[in-house]
Amino acid sequence: MTEGTLRALDTRPTTITGTVIHGNAWGRVIGFPTANIEVPDLMAHTGIWAAIVHGAGLPAAGVLAAVSVGTRPTYYGDAGHPLLEAHLLDFAGDLYGQELSVELRLFLRAEVAFVDTPALVDQLAVDVQNTRDWYAAGARAAA
Repeated sequence: MTEGTLRALDTRPTTITGTVIHGNAWGRVIGFPTANIEVPDLMAHTGIWAAIVHGAGLPAAGVLAAVSVGTRPTYYGDAGHPLLEAHLLDFAGDLYGQELSVELRLFLRAEVAFVDTPALVDQLAVDVQNTRDWYAAGARAAA
């Protein structure tokens, strides 16, 4: 796995279900488009996760995703509102208005503020690779 061994920290996997809303398009701008779901009561799950996403129009087994749950401190500091941002890997399509169930399966790291967008993009690439590595290492069989 990239950047050391992944391990579950003091977090519990969970499923978050909600309707995909329009965000500010930062993810699309930096090359990591996301499906956004508001999560005002789930801040106990703040961080970056490997996940499986289910919903109408998606394959029955779901779609692998790298997911951020938090307030997006790189762009909003302490003023960001809680949001789940799911970057669905190997998926292109319009999910606005659709209900998705996001299974947060493996906690990858804590949410942090990056010094600039290039540093964030570099870490997002690592998060995506870690998600792929987790899935290839056996999550596919358990999904």
